[in-house]
Amino acid sequence: MSAVGLLPAALQGLDIDAMLAGAAACDEVTRTHETMKNPSALLALMWYYATGGSGEKDMVILPYKDRLLLLSRYLQQLIMESLGKRFDLAGRRVDQGLTVYGNKGSTDQHAYVQQLRDGVNNFFVTFIRVLESGGGDLPVERTITSGDYLHGFLLGTRDALYENDRESMTITVRRVDARTIGTLIALFERAVGLYASLIGINAYHQPGVEAGKRAAAAILELQTKIAEVLSSAPRTAGEIAGEIGAPESVETVYAVLEHMAANGRATLVDPGSPDKTTFAAPQ
Repeated sequence: MSAVGLLPAALQGLDIDAMLAGAAACDEVTRTHETMKNPSALLALMWYYATGGSGEKDMVILPYKDRLLLLSRYLQQLIMESLGKRFDLAGRRVDQGLTVYGNKGSTDQHAYVQQLRDGVNNFFVTFIRVLESGGGDLPVERTITSGDYLHGFLLGTRDALYENDRESMTITVRRVDARTIGTLIALFERAVGLYASLIGINAYHQPGVEAGKRAAAAILELQTKIAEVLSSAPRTAGEIAGEIGAPESVETVYAVLEHMAANGRATLVDPGSPDKTTFAAPQ
């Protein structure tokens, strides 16, 4: 809901005013201190109950609408980036997190619903139910439409999971439009913040992400050094690593050289086992 997200949304023709209106409406209702009237608080409590407050189970997101195809991927980023933390607010190591995966129902659910029902019980499902079928709702039988089939698959899958003691929750929206999307984003964002408070972590910093960026920068710096010492004389990755002062990074040096050779920025002279393969400057 910041400029980072709203600008590309506007460039794609999405109604960002409606998105913001939906988020604002959700923001208002999720500020109430009455838990039973606060949907984000209830969502956070259900996560806590389902996972024991320690990520014991994964969250499977199943939106039953093609237009919500990317919702599970967005929620994966939001939840895992925010809740995956090594330390709590007191500095104690807690290794917290909540793994999220999923795709849209009903077509994509066949990739994993067999395991969900009959396999290891290490998850809970969040169904997203949409009431209005929309303009693509086509008649299939005399009294049944394609939207009815989709709705039937949702309810049937939920019942099938319940029969095998699989836990789930259902979020129902009337339709999928820009306002609804804004509401859903705000709903889950607030739930993440409240759940983080319950388990005592900071949801608003990402040291692991920063560590990955710093490590990537170090690899690129290493590649620059490798390129500077490459010559016509073939040498192994171990020899090159020693010359650039990184003997402990032989495996990484080899991987960088292999990539450079595949893209014409180095020459693979004598292929063999990684410790004997030699590289030289590009020809």
